[in-house]
Amino acid sequence: MEVKGMSVELDGAEWFKSSFSGPNCDNCVEVAFVGQATAVRDSKNPDGPALLFTPDEWSAFLEGTRHGEFDRS
Repeated sequence: MEVKGMSVELDGAEWFKSSFSGPNCDNCVEVAFVGQATAVRDSKNPDGPALLFTPDEWSAFLEGTRHGEFDRS
């Protein structure tokens, strides 16, 4: 896979879920840090597609979550 000119190999990536998800969550978002990229996938479909983000994109996303940018209330 590629993200903004970076080649990323997801085979062997170490995926993890939030500690808030609980051990039996099969309807979660999983994240893996692969080289310079951050990969995100749906835990229900681990062989499906993943979204890839550059370090700047991932930082902007985290900053937005900290400030409630994505709150749906």
